[in-house]
Amino acid sequence: MRLSLSALLLILVCIICSVIISKISSVINVDVSDSSFDDAEQTKHSSRGLKNQEEPLPKSRIPGDVADNLIWFLQISDIHISVFHDMSRVTDLKDFCSKTIDAIKPTVVLASGDLTDAKTADNMGSRQYVEEWQSYKSILEESKVQQKTLWLDVRGNHDNFNVPGLYSSENFYRNFSVQGQKHLRSYMVQVKQSSETYSFVAVDACLDPGPKRPFNFVGVIGLKEYEQLHEFERRTRMESNYSIWFGHYPTSCILSPSPGLRPLIGKSGYVYLCGHLHQLGGIVPNMYTLQQSGNLELELGDWKDNRVYRLLAFDHGLFSFIDIPHNEWPVVLPTNPKHALFMIPVRINNGEWGACQNIKDALYILKWNATRYKKGIHHLTVEVEDELGRVKSLTQPFSLDGTRMSFSILPRIALMVNASMVFQCMFGVMLIVCIVPLCITRFLHKLVRNKKIRRPRLRILFFQNWLRKIWILSTVDRIFFPLTLYVLYLTIGPWSIGEVIENHTGIIFAWGTIINGSYLPGSMTYAYGFIQLFTYQFPLTLFLAHTVDKRFQTLYVFDNCSMLGYLYRHSPFILIVAIQMAYAYFFWLAYGTLAFVLGPLRTWSIALGIFLWFQAVSLQENSFREANLVWISKSAGVRCSLAKVEDEMTAT
Repeated sequence: MRLSLSALLLILVCIICSVIISKISSVINVDVSDSSFDDAEQTKHSSRGLKNQEEPLPKSRIPGDVADNLIWFLQISDIHISVFHDMSRVTDLKDFCSKTIDAIKPTVVLASGDLTDAKTADNMGSRQYVEEWQSYKSILEESKVQQKTLWLDVRGNHDNFNVPGLYSSENFYRNFSVQGQKHLRSYMVQVKQSSETYSFVAVDACLDPGPKRPFNFVGVIGLKEYEQLHEFERRTRMESNYSIWFGHYPTSCILSPSPGLRPLIGKSGYVYLCGHLHQLGGIVPNMYTLQQSGNLELELGDWKDNRVYRLLAFDHGLFSFIDIPHNEWPVVLPTNPKHALFMIPVRINNGEWGACQNIKDALYILKWNATRYKKGIHHLTVEVEDELGRVKSLTQPFSLDGTRMSFSILPRIALMVNASMVFQCMFGVMLIVCIVPLCITRFLHKLVRNKKIRRPRLRILFFQNWLRKIWILSTVDRIFFPLTLYVLYLTIGPWSIGEVIENHTGIIFAWGTIINGSYLPGSMTYAYGFIQLFTYQFPLTLFLAHTVDKRFQTLYVFDNCSMLGYLYRHSPFILIVAIQMAYAYFFWLAYGTLAFVLGPLRTWSIALGIFLWFQAVSLQENSFREANLVWISKSAGVRCSLAKVEDEMTAT
């Protein structure tokens, strides 16, 4: 039985989709029970002083009615202090550094990047504003936060906009942050609490030099920085019981040397804390996952718009956390039993309420019989009323037999995939979509013209019509070659030459940026290229194919169309060019006049599009000689109709 072309295409699409789904499933799989992980986990536990599960734990390691072996700390991320927008970010941060920290009394506060906004008033351009950094520093000093807790801050991509180098005067992180005066990039700080040592490892993946937005959305860890982090990891295993890693970029948005950052963290790290993604605009408010390396990765919502911070604790080796909106009281974090997904009266499984006893500071305990909850998932409910009468109720699942719950799919995708690889694939797919159909139809045209195959005929009229449009376009050399060569140029040639950093000229390619003698590998550039192909090149190709086909069919028919009708007919092209002109304008705001003028990606593509449109609407008969060889029946029909109309007009 012969298969039709449409059936073959359907089978091919199904196979490709199956491969993609299988690959994604493998990447976001959180099952870490394989033998290799067991070996790594055994090493991880031994480095933390944890004994084999068959051996009894030392008395000091068993949770009880004392506050030993317990530490709690806070995380805040994406503060975005701005001199132009939303002054309440500053006032609320002051409140956080005074009232919240005074109430919770954390041992450590982690500020995981984007301390300042560094964007112009129109949100298009980007540069460092010393006033934003001065505001950040003054808040910390006025609240005397460093006398209350250990403040560990690290840079984010906004803190690195338009920074020529680490030692540049524009790198205000060096002078106005707490840790920047001691550490230029990644660092490790150890905290001793009771008999335990906790290591906090800050990961700085900011580009060096730091370009203007948007080409620093993905971070990079160079070989030297990776070796430094590797040394930190070795020290955490040798010198501490628990290690907490934090940074601005999620690991999905970090390029690093092989074997990568995730396996490095997973050797001894319990958790990697980050920000940057802003909950994907609110789509994924709880962005948590368990990496295949065995550690949790938790993205925190931004302070900028959502005013969220995180409370975390280690209680006798059990790690717990909760994300809290600012000024929401009282704050409750059950530490034991811990949340089942992350392996003060209290009740369990809707049982009787029990009154908790205050042991020290914010620690409350209630004795419970764990043997009653050995199997399956159970639920712990905590209800708290503070001195002002504010009531907070919290329910969380837990298990004692290792029963696990599933992480949501969207957080797993956001945190476990390789963003750079995804951007490259998106760019590659659009390259194929923009070039391959034209090349295939041109190749088929030669086979049909040489009578080696018959012209394909699709049963569905919609697809048959578009096959004809693309086919005819591919036979018109003056449009086909500029259209395809431009797309190929985008893969190798410069996209723009301009001030990628203020007063520093750089060259932007799809595969990276060259500036100040440094090479910044491409990542966000691929996403930028995808947008260019998806919003301009692809629709332009479709419109040109439609226009050329119409020109082919009506070449010998007088077109008595009004100006309004003509504008309506070509309104899709006007819209395509208008959108591209808006993109070019935004690019000019971001990188200046030189980048706008020497910009094949944005500016020159507009000129190319207008040129190809003019060619399409003014094609003459000799341009369709190749198309006539295959689609002559269509043109003959048009000509017969035209001749009939002319005869009737003559007779009249």
